[in-house]
Amino acid sequence: MYVDTHAHIYLDEFREHWDQLISDCADVEVKKIYLPNIDETSIDQVHDLADKFPLVCKPMMGLHPCYVKGNYKDQLKLIKEQFAQRQYSAIGEIGIDLHWDLSFVKEQEQAFQAQIEWAIDLKLPIAIHSRKSLDETISAVEKNQNGQLSGVFHCFNGTVEQAKRIIDLGFFVGLGGVITFKNAGLEEMVKSLPQENIVLETDAPYLAPHPNRGKPNTPVYLPIIAEKVASFRSESIDDVKDYTTKNANLLFGI
Repeated sequence: MYVDTHAHIYLDEFREHWDQLISDCADVEVKKIYLPNIDETSIDQVHDLADKFPLVCKPMMGLHPCYVKGNYKDQLKLIKEQFAQRQYSAIGEIGIDLHWDLSFVKEQEQAFQAQIEWAIDLKLPIAIHSRKSLDETISAVEKNQNGQLSGVFHCFNGTVEQAKRIIDLGFFVGLGGVITFKNAGLEEMVKSLPQENIVLETDAPYLAPHPNRGKPNTPVYLPIIAEKVASFRSESIDDVKDYTTKNANLLFGI
């Protein structure tokens, strides 16, 4: 089977089609989907989908960096309270975003640090958002890595050297639709990764893989990403399926 380690299919645009979507995913062997939270407004949506399909949809909980504002401490307090109420697979999606609004970068860094500390205390992995901030987020993990911190750099599109720093930390690299883009230039990076550090993701509804680029993304497209990984690395699709599923299970402690 396949595991989609990062998909936002709890969003309203999917809600009316959840049953069909989960059925379609099963048809292409996508049997498990991990749901990263965004902020306080998405908590109920994550819970609704996870409760409806508990064997397939696994919730995370965290504060996305793009939603860190002046009131981030209040948001963190509310989000942290969720961990006393139910089990989560990871803390995410968390990190730093230097692409969009740069008004709250210092607050993003503080929120990221706080949630890293939760992860160590709760013994949970972290799902890291690192858009235009790979060096900053890698450095934050390096600073905090005490042998107990684990997780994944989601939607990784960095260099071979950045990938090596992540691997040296014992973290996973999440490969998604971006690796299929014609001018992405990520083949050498993908080829350089040890099998033991690769997981797959879609980041649905964002970043649909070629030839569906520009359309809403869904976990049904995960095999397209797996095929590109297999092509770059001269591996069989069955091998990619097997080791990325094994890695996803290790990532999330299964």
